[in-house]
Amino acid sequence: MRRLLPEPGPTSVAAQLDDYRPWRDAPAHRPHLALNFAETADGRATIDGTSGKIGSATDTAMLVGLRTRFDAIMIGAGTMRAERYGRVVGDPARRAERERLGLEPDPLMVIVSARLDLPWDAPLFTDGGGRVLILTDADADEPPATATPVELVREPGGVELAAALGHLRRERGVRALLCEGGPRLHAQLQAEGLADELFLTIAPKLSGTGPSILEGALPTVAPLELTWLLEEDGELFARYRRR
Repeated sequence: MRRLLPEPGPTSVAAQLDDYRPWRDAPAHRPHLALNFAETADGRATIDGTSGKIGSATDTAMLVGLRTRFDAIMIGAGTMRAERYGRVVGDPARRAERERLGLEPDPLMVIVSARLDLPWDAPLFTDGGGRVLILTDADADEPPATATPVELVREPGGVELAAALGHLRRERGVRALLCEGGPRLHAQLQAEGLADELFLTIAPKLSGTGPSILEGALPTVAPLELTWLLEEDGELFARYRRR
């Protein structure tokens, strides 16, 4: 891997994330929020309905590296249905690394799901490791029993993201939150001005079909500042800050 910006030279995922401490940038009223996506060169966020076929092993290493540095991970219900998550940090060595950074071994997994239409047989719920918090509508049905501890936060009238992030900061101690999709949730977070950073992998592939990483209208164009740009085997890894 080589760093193209800001200072050209050899690097690695571990080197780029070595001093990354997103919780230090947390505002008082909500967590510091970063988003992580992979897309094809033609801007598609999925291949055959999932994101797993887009990025390389290095993209996976970036994802896992980021997960070791956040208090919580957030996804939407559609992403959970498509990707069928397992334990967010499955490697015991990675959980030990989180502890060395002063974090809980497992990040809190946060799912935004209005109707609780979720794949309850997915490994995230059956593994028994970690913790899951679901933000849902007050009228949603009760979920089934799961091996992994699951807690609901019910919001009358549906989930309001700004209020939900405030709850995570005040009531759950979440200082840094990593959102991994999907595109509609990304659009909502950007539209409400809640996103601070975007980690974007651009794979040297063309798909021709599928959603983009952001599906939904924004009130205005959101300007971004490029913090770093890395390259390996034609795959680009960009880190942007919201201006």
